[in-house]
Order: sequence, then structure tokens, then C-alpha cells
Amino acid sequence: MTLDHEVKPPFEVIESHETARDWNLALRRDRIRWPDGTEADYRVVDGPSAVFVVPYAQNGTTVLVRQWRHSWGSTTWEVPAGTLEPGEEPLACAQRELREEAGLIADDWTSLGATRGTALQTGRQHLYLARGLRRVQRTPEPYERDMILREVAFRTALDAALSGEIEHAASISALARAGRVLGII
Repeated sequence: MTLDHEVKPPFEVIESHETARDWNLALRRDRIRWPDGTEADYRVVDGPSAVFVVPYAQNGTTVLVRQWRHSWGSTTWEVPAGTLEPGEEPLACAQRELREEAGLIADDWTSLGATRGTALQTGRQHLYLARGLRRVQRTPEPYERDMILREVAFRTALDAALSGEIEHAASISALARAGRVLGII
């Protein structure tokens, strides 16, 4: 099925103001006007794009990471992931993050496309399947010191994603798309 996507907004942006900025995030308020003259405000979080990597080993396993997500007040199981640096290509970021978080490098990379987060955010979430894995020294960032790695059967990770046990949306998308590419779903 092919879905059409409108490329022109159904309204006019009449003003746009950055209302806050911190680290690599900015909060923006856009004032819009509909064709009937009605005006409204949209709030947008301008932020970087990110990558999410599903490592798939020859023995049918994958690696998940568990870490504390302060904004959620809990830990979460996810695929290895990270934020693009300014000017960094998504594949280069995916390769860097797989090494940092999982201590893996891959010979074969497949793009699984991209997704969007909430409708409030501008960044894209680039998804990858990594195969032909080799272990190397992990190089985690200082804020990743609490990260726990677990090697599990890919099917177990996919079932956890589809049942709701894994709640991280981009990880669910990445695992489902990888499952499709691998012929599992």
C-alpha cells in the first residue's frame, strides 16, 4: 500500500519564536493562521535526529541495553541507540553507537528506514540492522555507566517489543522492521 502525504501545510505560519534553548534542544512557538482566519499556536521541540541499531548475530541473538530514563522515572530495555552529532551521517552515528554501547562492530548494515517521534518533535529516528558482528572494547559515554547489556534470542526481543514489555517506541519499530527483513514476521 502506498499512502499519499501532503507536502504543503493546511495553514500559514505567521510568526515563529524560540522560547527556550538548552543543550541541543530548542522549544519553539509557531503562530499559525488557517484559511478561515482562525489563529492558533503550535509548540515544537527542535532537536537532533537519532539512530537505533538492531545487532543480529549468526546464532540468531541480538543485544538489548537497559538504562535509566530520567524523564520516565524508570529503566527501559532498548536497542543500542544515540543522537547524531552536528553534521554526522546516520550510518556513521549507528556504527559509533553500536561500538560505544554494545562493544560490537558490524560488516553488513541495512537501513530499516526512519520514523518520527511524537508530533511535537522535529528529529528523525534512523533505524538499522547490523549483521556480521565482531566484539570489540565498549566505549560508553560517562552518562551510560549504568547501562546493562543482555544478549537474547532475536525472537525473544521481538516478542517483548510486540507484547508491550519493551515500551521504547523506536526500539519497537526497529525490532519489527528487522524482523520483517529477516523473514521472521
